[in-house]
Amino acid sequence: MSLGFDELGLSEATLQAIRGVGYEAPTTVQAESIPYLLAGRDVVVLSQTGTGKTAAFGLPLIEKVEPTTRQPVGLVLCPTRELATQVAGALEEFGRTSHVRIAALCGGQPIGRQIGQLRDGAQIVVGTPGRVLDHLRRETFDASTVSYLVLDEADEMLAMGFAEDMEEILKALPTERQTAFFSATMPPPIARLAETYLRDPVRVDVTPRTGSTLEIRHRFYEVPYHLKFDALVRILELERPGPSILFCRTKIAAQELGDRLAESGFRTDSLHGDMVQQDRDRVMQRFREGRVELLVATDVAARGLDIEGVTHVINFDIPGDAEVYTHRTGRTGRAGRTGDAITLIGPRERRLLQAISYRLGVKIELARVPSASAILERRREAFQESLIESGSQDGLEEFRTMVDALTETMDYETIAAAAIRLVWEQRGYGSISEDPAPRKFVANGPMTRLQIWSGRAHGLRPADLVGAIAGETGLPRQVVGGIEIHEEFTLFEVAEEAEELVITSLSRARLRGRPVKVERAAPDSRPMVRRPRPEFSAPGKPRREFARQGGGGRGEFDARPRRSGYDR
Repeated sequence: MSLGFDELGLSEATLQAIRGVGYEAPTTVQAESIPYLLAGRDVVVLSQTGTGKTAAFGLPLIEKVEPTTRQPVGLVLCPTRELATQVAGALEEFGRTSHVRIAALCGGQPIGRQIGQLRDGAQIVVGTPGRVLDHLRRETFDASTVSYLVLDEADEMLAMGFAEDMEEILKALPTERQTAFFSATMPPPIARLAETYLRDPVRVDVTPRTGSTLEIRHRFYEVPYHLKFDALVRILELERPGPSILFCRTKIAAQELGDRLAESGFRTDSLHGDMVQQDRDRVMQRFREGRVELLVATDVAARGLDIEGVTHVINFDIPGDAEVYTHRTGRTGRAGRTGDAITLIGPRERRLLQAISYRLGVKIELARVPSASAILERRREAFQESLIESGSQDGLEEFRTMVDALTETMDYETIAAAAIRLVWEQRGYGSISEDPAPRKFVANGPMTRLQIWSGRAHGLRPADLVGAIAGETGLPRQVVGGIEIHEEFTLFEVAEEAEELVITSLSRARLRGRPVKVERAAPDSRPMVRRPRPEFSAPGKPRREFARQGGGGRGEFDARPRRSGYDR
């Protein structure tokens, strides 16, 4: 039987505030954390985002504040300005009946206003590590009276490079204090911090055994990079999700994807590190108000976002590890709602996704990209729904008159069918590309030379390059000709027809863990030794592959038939 808020030891003033914000019963993290915090224990809480962490540490913090004090007694550190602002707003709601004063210390806001809040007697300070440290150094924030410290999303702050700032702040606080770490994961640095700065902490672990919220459905689509966008558009059109967040690996990719989706008719905007704070605030406001349906973001820009109602999280670029996957997918399926987590991968990325799945204990199901026929059927259904909605509205008298006039030459069914066809064609609903499929290239065609700024000094091997091209483009390995690996760069040949695709796709990949810069080789660069091009394998015939020359120059590769005739 679950507990109620009135059974957790909270005061009547706080319970009144809880009823005012509409909370009916505590979540698991609240029910398990609040009693320890009210008892003065240090805690380490492992909990996903969207489970009610703010109230779990915020309600006990409100209880610690004496109404007459004019000194800070509580400090809450958050990884981003957005999260700090949201936490400060929530604490103001929780402390409304107790008249608790909150100061928000974040970058991108006038520091003079923040100094004024501190001088006016703020009792709880919420801020980002950088700005809090700035006030400590200016001596505008006196931390000597702080007796309650919360690190919210501690793992995120470490991932964002705040480790030194956090340690400096921790050392500036009184040693006799109560400390709470709230984190979605427990990487070794967080464990070391807890061991160093917490006193006999209680560990509260409310993460689901699957490593992710049980309300989230996890799926992945395997497509070559040059088909990713087409596949994404089909997925969005078929599922018609609500507010969704799409994650990209880089700032450039996030901006480009946002622009392409907008050109395709989606209400979208981008969020990345190159944006000034005013533009970030504008984008977030539009997303919360529903004027933007798709938010394309990088991991750094999206850290700490707390947005209700996100139905889908889509990894356009696969996350690099399980912790990043957890933080991304934690943006959906919040507070008991259901959500969808979708990941688009290339053939070379399946092993990484399998490692993430194994690490988290999450089953990530393989899904098929919607076919052209499925998209057309979905468009028909949506069109019929819009017609029914339009027919139920007022203001049809003028159009009924037109129908009456047309019945002199056509029957009602013909009139309706003609009108539907006219609108259908004007909106381009019948136009759709063919089902995504790898492009085919002619063997033994002309070749072109490309260059990448990665070589032996970076551990690059021919297999890495050939595998990356095949995996990112979906093309057969035979489109690659000769390869020369030098100390700092590599020259290689590709089929002339595949040149543009290889440059575009490979530029977004990583080789030996490094981003790749691909360009056309300079005309005056050293000529490559021409080798016979590998033939496409035919049934019953041996397949040719790249093999190292026995006595050739270092780094040169050519195609040789395997003696055994084994076709891998």
